[in-house]
Amino acid sequence: MKGYFTATLLSLVLLISGCQSDSACCGTGKAIELLNGQDLTGWTLYVPDENVDVATIWSVQDGVVHCSGATNGYMRTNESYADYHLHLEWRWVAEPANSGVLLHIQGEDKLWPVCIESQLWSGKAGDLVLINWTGITIDGKDMADPNTQYVVIPKQHPSSEKPAGQWNCYDIVCDGDSITSTVNGVLQNSGTRASVTFGPIGLQSEGGPIEFRNITLTPLP
Repeated sequence: MKGYFTATLLSLVLLISGCQSDSACCGTGKAIELLNGQDLTGWTLYVPDENVDVATIWSVQDGVVHCSGATNGYMRTNESYADYHLHLEWRWVAEPANSGVLLHIQGEDKLWPVCIESQLWSGKAGDLVLINWTGITIDGKDMADPNTQYVVIPKQHPSSEKPAGQWNCYDIVCDGDSITSTVNGVLQNSGTRASVTFGPIGLQSEGGPIEFRNITLTPLP
């Protein structure tokens, strides 16, 4: 219940502040900056094709990460994390496409690692995706499916995303085995009993140019 209460309170704060401007959205407490604003130190860049130069996919300018989306893969933190409030902002550079925030990555780097994804696919931000037989409980129902490699758990409300070119806020609270996802102040998903509860955090390259900024992580008390 602590995770649900924290996320609900966070959603109310976000709704009050609005997350409406193109400046940095609100955060909570003392946060750790996961980007240094100049380069991708502290992150591993992964694509399955060793012949692809990752520098052609990810770059940093003026504190903003640009991802071309030309090749499927992801950038992930070198460090593993648990019990945190993750805040990030994203926008589509051109036509909205697909991406995602990979939580609690496990094992070796591969195109679809073991993890739970907070979806960024345009129109579906707030969905959860159980990748490679991970699990979570939503409203008392165990969503794991031993026969399905990718289980999609739809968001709870209509899309709260902004049009291409405008910055969006994602606030994800991972508290023990609970995960909640808030998009632009709207609590879109909440689950408990996640089968993975720690690991690196990843941002996907998957289909189209996307930008990220203000990626911060606040440890929970």
